[in-house]
Amino acid sequence: MRLIVPKARPRLTTAVAASLASLMLLTACGSDSENDSSGEGSSESASGADDSKESTPTLAEPKEEDLEKVEDIEVTAAEGKKGPSVELPEKPLEVSQTTRTTLEEGDGKDLADDAYATVDLAMFSAKDGKAVEGSETYTSSPIVLDLGNKQSLPGLVKAIKGQPVGTSGVAVLPPEDLFGEQGAPQLGISGKDNLVLVYDVRGELPPKAQGKKVEPKKGLPTVDWKADAPADITIPEGEEPPKDLVVEKLIEGDGETIKKDDYVYVSYTGVNWKDGKVFDSSMKDGRGPFAFPVGQNAVIPGWDKAVEGAKVGDRLLVVVPPEEGYGKEGTPDGSIKGGSTLVFTVDVLGAP
Repeated sequence: MRLIVPKARPRLTTAVAASLASLMLLTACGSDSENDSSGEGSSESASGADDSKESTPTLAEPKEEDLEKVEDIEVTAAEGKKGPSVELPEKPLEVSQTTRTTLEEGDGKDLADDAYATVDLAMFSAKDGKAVEGSETYTSSPIVLDLGNKQSLPGLVKAIKGQPVGTSGVAVLPPEDLFGEQGAPQLGISGKDNLVLVYDVRGELPPKAQGKKVEPKKGLPTVDWKADAPADITIPEGEEPPKDLVVEKLIEGDGETIKKDDYVYVSYTGVNWKDGKVFDSSMKDGRGPFAFPVGQNAVIPGWDKAVEGAKVGDRLLVVVPPEEGYGKEGTPDGSIKGGSTLVFTVDVLGAP
């Protein structure tokens, strides 16, 4: 359970983000699993259990007849406030398996199989070439696709996986790599529809904060960051918790400054000042970066205040007094008692 998030789910800043969240988390063939170990407010990039990282789909060798169809799709690139468009060589256009072709190969590093890829994309019905409403990001901002999460749509993962950063392309995805026989009626997609995907690979989220180390102030908790487990946060012995919100940089990044309404991706570990025990972390249980819109009451007030004004690449030490956290009431499940001071280390990974 993600304890930093209140009862309400984060209010995404655009309809695009909401639609894409649905696209990202619906599995092929309509898995009816209701397991959501990330709890309320989980993002499309957050995994559930450990097995969500196993056996992610891989693109098969293309069949000649499928590849010819995909290569014959005419793509008009996005420009300004207008997204891309496609002209199909035949209607409807159908392929036997997910098939992609490169429009322009990038010169960046190849995406790892478990990368959090930053991509622009647009989807179109392969019946008539019309855009799928809410699927286009070129006129807003890129989204982050968790390539290592098998709960992501297989066709999306196959189309993007392993390509160099900077690559653009077009792919056609058959129903079995989308929503299966039931389709996605809320998106106007039937169980027999193929989809056309136009994409640009913009980058990859780093696994941790990157920048210059900053000497921590005395009298505050210390942090021992770990790559594959929650950070060790040590509470100073005999010190009373501060009454006001404390935000200190442990690593100073040089990326863009986070502004209100930015959709930011972070990794974090949180402990209680009273006993130093970890109550939540994005670094366990196969989970990945947590995403939220800054300044929209999607997280506790102390988080909004700490992250707004930070830079991509920062590692923050955040000490949250009760009034900036869960107040006198604590969490509804009782896991954090009322009046608790909380301590977090937060890596600001990106705000695409």
